[in-house]
Amino acid sequence: MSINEIFSTMRTLIADQFALSPDEITMETVFKEDLGADSMDLVELAMAMEEEFEIGEMREDDLSELKTVGDAVNYLARKL
Repeated sequence: MSINEIFSTMRTLIADQFALSPDEITMETVFKEDLGADSMDLVELAMAMEEEFEIGEMREDDLSELKTVGDAVNYLARKL
């Protein structure tokens, strides 16, 4: 799966979770500052990522390092 394909899927997941248009989400979008995500939002997103990309359970320290959408996309690219 390419970076663009991962990003496209992530945009959809994030847009659904945060009630946004996918067009509002970029690789530079910051989860906490731009989306107002709290720790529970990030856990829910991690669960959606685990299910969508079939990557198994994410470690808590991996999740804490994901600050931007780009971080999440690059994390997934390494796992896939």
